[in-house]
Amino acid sequence: MGNTTEPKLEAAQERIAETPRWLALAALLGGNAALALGPWFVRLADTGPVSAGFWRLAIALPFLFWLARREQGGSVAIARGFWLLTFGAGIFFALDLASWHIGIVQTRLGNATLFGNSGSILIMAWGLIMLRRRPGASELIAVLAALSGAAILLGRSLDIDPRYLVGDLFCIMAGFFYTFYILGLQRARITYGNWTLLSWSSLIGAPILLLIAVMLGEQVMPTVWWPVIVLALSSQLIGQGLLVWSLGHFPPLIIGMALLTQPAIAALVGWLRFGEALGPFDMLGMALVAGALVIARGKRAERRLTPKVT
Repeated sequence: MGNTTEPKLEAAQERIAETPRWLALAALLGGNAALALGPWFVRLADTGPVSAGFWRLAIALPFLFWLARREQGGSVAIARGFWLLTFGAGIFFALDLASWHIGIVQTRLGNATLFGNSGSILIMAWGLIMLRRRPGASELIAVLAALSGAAILLGRSLDIDPRYLVGDLFCIMAGFFYTFYILGLQRARITYGNWTLLSWSSLIGAPILLLIAVMLGEQVMPTVWWPVIVLALSSQLIGQGLLVWSLGHFPPLIIGMALLTQPAIAALVGWLRFGEALGPFDMLGMALVAGALVIARGKRAERRLTPKVT
């Protein structure tokens, strides 16, 4: 039997080459902008934050599986050997969203978006550990910048309100969970596409989020539906869809730089809507963490990245 992978790769490369550069860039920036608005809708939802995460996945599930069927040529089945990895990844995905959504309502939106994306730095560090080599100059700079920026932002949060510090820590914890989510799907991503894996991890993660919300005593059923509907559409479909489509058109460094539009937009929303003004030290801390994220994304070995589900 002939190798069917090469024709598919050639066809994909031809489609990428035919796509106008401006259109791919617009999709990349538009995807990041849609994801950056997610925290705003979490705050607008009249449910608890974890409950908002449940509805974010539950509402999007039918559309995700439709996209997965198109991606896989009609089948969304996963081989038995990948089920344990996918199930574990779904658990970490749920814990990532639960931690991040709790953090969103307790800290500033800019901080929440930056720390929620910290998984990129952790994945880079994990890659160095697995390769058993010392970090290079740029990698060492990324780690030091991330630690320095995080220390500044955490200190500022403690000065403003101790609850902000707790929110920051929840968002950092979300970054840890996201790292395990990505590592759990690393082998499966060689065989299956982004939409297929996102569909199954969302199906596994949704009931876990519902259970956590009930255990926390949150209001689960919204009385106003539009914030959770827009959250599902913007974060799980529009944002993810544009990013998945655009990732193959750019090197990791450009993708990392585009990622910085997320905290910038989130911080702007936080300032305009919630009065979360940024001082000079806040901007310095955010710049250090943002720079570390760019370096970390640029050092990712994979060209086709899994975008952060934020």
